[in-house]
Amino acid sequence: MLMTSEHYRESLRAYSPRVFVDGERVESVADEPRLAPGVNALGVTYDYALDERHARVSRAVQQASGREVNRFLHITETTDDLLAKLEFTRLVCQETGCAMRYLTNDGLNALFQLTARLDAEKPGEYHARFLNYLGEVQDRDLTVGIAMTDAKGDRSLRPHEQVNPDAYVHVVARRADGIVISGTKAIVTAAPYCHGLLVLPCRAMTAADADFALACAVPIDAPGLTLVARPAGRPGESKATFSGRYGQTTAVCMFDKVFVPWERVFLCGEHAHSEFLTRSYATHHRHSCIGARAGFGDLLIGAGALMVKANGLCLDRHGHLRESLVELIKIVEGFYACGIASSVFATQDPAGNVEPEGVYANIGKLLLATQIYDMHRLAHTVSGGLIVALPNPEEDHNPETKAELAAVLGGRPDIPYAQRMQVARFVEDLTASYAGDWMSVISLHGGGSPEAMKREIHRRYPIPEREALVTRLMERGLLADGAKALTAQPGQCCDTGCQTPEVQRIQGPR
Repeated sequence: MLMTSEHYRESLRAYSPRVFVDGERVESVADEPRLAPGVNALGVTYDYALDERHARVSRAVQQASGREVNRFLHITETTDDLLAKLEFTRLVCQETGCAMRYLTNDGLNALFQLTARLDAEKPGEYHARFLNYLGEVQDRDLTVGIAMTDAKGDRSLRPHEQVNPDAYVHVVARRADGIVISGTKAIVTAAPYCHGLLVLPCRAMTAADADFALACAVPIDAPGLTLVARPAGRPGESKATFSGRYGQTTAVCMFDKVFVPWERVFLCGEHAHSEFLTRSYATHHRHSCIGARAGFGDLLIGAGALMVKANGLCLDRHGHLRESLVELIKIVEGFYACGIASSVFATQDPAGNVEPEGVYANIGKLLLATQIYDMHRLAHTVSGGLIVALPNPEEDHNPETKAELAAVLGGRPDIPYAQRMQVARFVEDLTASYAGDWMSVISLHGGGSPEAMKREIHRRYPIPEREALVTRLMERGLLADGAKALTAQPGQCCDTGCQTPEVQRIQGPR
């Protein structure tokens, strides 16, 4: 069943989550004005899936079951699936800035791989449990939030060493019918207006951290679960021309002895597999983030170009503005190209789905994370300084000021004052407001910090192959002259100084 945005909104009323915003208890998420921009944004993913113009990228048929599902609920089976997910993510984020639901896809694909891996190593029920859960999510067209990032407490300590064990979500009891979990997940995107959460580990766990090696599905209104969230976007603010309609929230999710039946448990104590799940999810998610921020970048490009016109200028005649806009385009399409490459060079997982190629996915995410501030700067450059001195919209209706403002702040004769103000406030909302600043931070740290991406790039990139390439070329040219080939210095052949480790070739950059 594919829902409309209205059906989605109505479905939220079937749940009664314990949610707080601005220190107040939210009685109905579907009807809460402070969360409305988030509900609106997520609703776009439902309506676009029913729009035949977008059917190629917005829907997919799950081959194993024959279900036609929303793209964000599909287990990616081919490289074309990854390209379609990337394109659909960009499409809905062009409309909303960030449509959030792509996280559901990332979590489902990572768990599909993990549970198959667990059962292949030691036959059990994990994969069957997950497939049953997946079928329910697809049949009901649900949205599932990803509760991955723990509060972490003292970051110099491992989970089991924390003074307060609830800094990480962990198992506190195992029963015949399920497990009981407690702890805190922070930075859970869209949590209040999801139907449930997938709880995932945020790091590799040791044997001593086995109780923290946990993956499970929890309804959003499970007893013992409390969500403390911020408003989505800038609801109710007169200047919020965009984020008053579309926005996103994040929530701190506190689990206090929450019961999870075994049929919704997908990892419980198998600590050696927590690193695989963390990295698999991160790869899927960083690939999705590329599409999301490309959609946001499209908004900046369009708004900047319109602002140039509203200022009475022309990109053809003003080279400095054209150069800045082209630089913005280069950034956006540069990291999006990494997403395309990551899709094309995807690897087939033994579980049966495909995973984006890791080096390109991490480079793309690293580029957007570190260049989001350049994107804002370039949008400001082409837009001019008016956006920092805009009168509030209330002045447009003030009989004592509106005529004078229209006269002195007008631009081209064919572009009325009201239209110039609308474009300028749009740019301000995207780049120089609370919502714009928030987008910068979430782009920098969402999906992992830049350091995390750098580590993955270094870990995955075939550096030894590049060394071998240069060594071969040097040997061919130098040994004929009697020179000796470059060899490793004693004690530097590997991290332990003993022997050169075997290098496994990966599908990666050519």
